[in-house]
Amino acid sequence: MSTTYKFPLKMHVGAPSTAIVKEGQIIKRGECIANPEGCGAKIHSSVTGKVSKITENEIFILADDNQSMEYIKIKKCLKIEDTAYEAGIVGAGGAGFPTHIKLKSQIPDGYVIANCVECEPALHHNMKVLENNPQIVIKGLRYAMSAIGAQKGYIAIKAKNKNAIASLKKALSTALDIEVKELRDMYPMGEERAMIHEIFGTWLNPDQLPLEAKCVVLNGETLENLTNAIEEGKPVIDKDVTIVGKLKGGNGSHVFLQVPVGTSVKELIEKAGGIDGAYGEIIIGGPYTGKSEDIESAVVTKTSGGAIVTIPLPKYEGPIGVLVCACAADEARLRDVAEKMHSKVVGVANCKNIVKVRGLNKCLTPGHCPGQAEAILYLKKQGSKRILIANCSDCSNTVMCIAPKMGIPVYHHTDHVFRTIDYPLTRRLPMEEK
Repeated sequence: MSTTYKFPLKMHVGAPSTAIVKEGQIIKRGECIANPEGCGAKIHSSVTGKVSKITENEIFILADDNQSMEYIKIKKCLKIEDTAYEAGIVGAGGAGFPTHIKLKSQIPDGYVIANCVECEPALHHNMKVLENNPQIVIKGLRYAMSAIGAQKGYIAIKAKNKNAIASLKKALSTALDIEVKELRDMYPMGEERAMIHEIFGTWLNPDQLPLEAKCVVLNGETLENLTNAIEEGKPVIDKDVTIVGKLKGGNGSHVFLQVPVGTSVKELIEKAGGIDGAYGEIIIGGPYTGKSEDIESAVVTKTSGGAIVTIPLPKYEGPIGVLVCACAADEARLRDVAEKMHSKVVGVANCKNIVKVRGLNKCLTPGHCPGQAEAILYLKKQGSKRILIANCSDCSNTVMCIAPKMGIPVYHHTDHVFRTIDYPLTRRLPMEEK
């Protein structure tokens, strides 16, 4: 039976790409099906088949029953940044910023940081690649260093990932140009400014880009894609994904490498064993920044980190206050969680570290919180009997220093996720992490 693959025209920041194919057209794996508009990226088909439908937002391709791993290669380019453009490479671990734009920077006295922090708990595909094939990321890092003229590279990774670190250090045993930086196991340690602070001891302002610290930051899987594009002529048509949660056979993680973009998330969940009974949400992404999506319509994109099947959310049919943090779920996501808990939102407060940058919430010092007493007091005055938060590790720590003393229970929007996978709840930080 033939399978339909769905390709969203917006898998990156900026405007959606524009379809360059027509309904009924025969397409081969690797063929470009959409071109960028402005700050965007090319989109390529991950399968061979027929274009069955084109909408304003998506291209649907009915795949042939027999598929090959072969693909149409991108055209050869002299410049690394042009290769990244032709391959449609975007940030694989975040919002999907086009990589070719970052690689146009020229900072000969600067640095390239490979973001291998895998900041979101529950996701493990980046570590799997580093453990088994560290060179594919190391090569990508060196290609990026060559593109921007940097003489020094860093691989940022959480110190807890011992096997991946050992694999990297073995592969870099004689290297002088790349250094492995071991970071603390905190959220949001993978945020660009938090990572730069951890490595260099300098805070960038919320409106500053890493370039102002003479840095270009690229996700580890993004560098993997860069290596594949340069050495194999491969466009971004496959994605590494983690499936985890309330699954038959247990709540351990299932890592799937090189899954065709456009694959149904429901299909992947079935491959991981299928859902075990009643569930709460299907979260696409990680526990902190992922979004709840419909299992029938969710597909793997260039930026999909994983899918988490959660236990049902707890019920609290009472007044609740919402505390918004710039590092995790936004107000809309918190209201979504509150609604699923059958709670009534009576007040909304922002973390005191939030500032607005181009209309978006940004944190002054991600991972370092000055205290949340003012916000908790405000929410209590609004009639909140419980508080729903989406804070980073340190912000949650400060909330827990005051809210329980006021007799106000705290619910973190990741609680039902972490209870599903038997992961410690986001509450008080261990002493060594304060």
